Amino acid sequence: MLSLSMIVRNEAERLERCLHSVAGFVDEMVVVDTGSDDGTAAIAASCGASVHHLEWPGDFAPARNHALDLVRGDWVLVLDGDEWLRPEARSPLRALMEQPQALLINLLRQEVGAAQSPFSSVSRLFRRHAAIRWSRRYHAMVDDSVATLLEQEPHWQVLACGEPALVHEGYRPELLAASGKAARLRQAMEAELAARPGDPYACAKLGALEVSEGQRARGIALLEEGLARVGAGSPAEHYELLLHLAIARSPGEPATAAALYRQALELPLEERVTLGARLNLGALLLRQGALEEAAALTAAVTRLCPELPLAWFNLGLIERQRGRLLEAIAAYRQALALAPQQADAQRNLAAALLLAGDIPGARDGFRRAIALLEHQGQAQQALALAQQAGALVRLDA
Repeated sequence: MLSLSMIVRNEAERLERCLHSVAGFVDEMVVVDTGSDDGTAAIAASCGASVHHLEWPGDFAPARNHALDLVRGDWVLVLDGDEWLRPEARSPLRALMEQPQALLINLLRQEVGAAQSPFSSVSRLFRRHAAIRWSRRYHAMVDDSVATLLEQEPHWQVLACGEPALVHEGYRPELLAASGKAARLRQAMEAELAARPGDPYACAKLGALEVSEGQRARGIALLEEGLARVGAGSPAEHYELLLHLAIARSPGEPATAAALYRQALELPLEERVTLGARLNLGALLLRQGALEEAAALTAAVTRLCPELPLAWFNLGLIERQRGRLLEAIAAYRQALALAPQQADAQRNLAAALLLAGDIPGARDGFRRAIALLEHQGQAQQALALAQQAGALVRLDA
């Protein structure tokens, strides 16, 4: 028997999609509402879930443990309201759950809109066992209790599903800004670090946030502290620390950054989890003129994650530098098929078409790029491109 366990708050816009994605796959759905003032609870009930209410305890771990106590299944699948299960993952997951020694199944999660890390690995499907509990304030996880249990009962196995199982849209920038989630995440991260000084996971999360928000010195200090403490048994944490430290070091220390990316790629992780390091190292090598390795790394990203526009755009840049215009044009076109509003991709496609002798195609491409910039409120950039392109091809022809 498989149970769905959820804690939710004000997820009326997304919850139905989530619950419909597991219909017929789970045997029961338990939803704990922590104080919604929209139609979340009613939607959950209409979808067949058992709905419970809990006053928000101020910490995700006790809330998740409360929901866990309410399920009856042999296995537990945990989802958030901004996630859903991919139908392609149902059969592989069933097969893994049937293995008698399976304790936990790590799931590949697709991160919608993420440029750096389009996939992550999350421990959200596990056997219901009295020793498995949620811990940590920020990004509550069962990993700590699972590690303790494995020391006591080593016959259990932690498995991984190679088929991407979940889709997550909660970290799209516009959703974070609209919900105020970013501020709550920072507060939770600071509290986690205060409670667990030097904890590699907390250092990775808060260090990455500081770097992304321009607080480079503190971000680097946190990431280096986490690296000094991370254990060999935590490759995901190790990778995240190396990735974000490389990002922080890249502007002024490209050689150091490249070495950090290479260390990250040596860790024993599923390839799609390491796409950020591959993509960034490829871009760094492009700037250094190491085009062959840059092409190999970036092409690998397009193979592993063909839906990532940035990978195709970078591949176009690399192929153009290699003098392979037809390959560059194909890559730019694929980037635009996935992200039609990318003015940079449109401009580069037009330039490549011009070099290839396709004057009408180049003219149309430049016009499209100029229109996109104008539509996006970048009037000065649009004017500059019109002047530059107009010196090369008659835009009014």
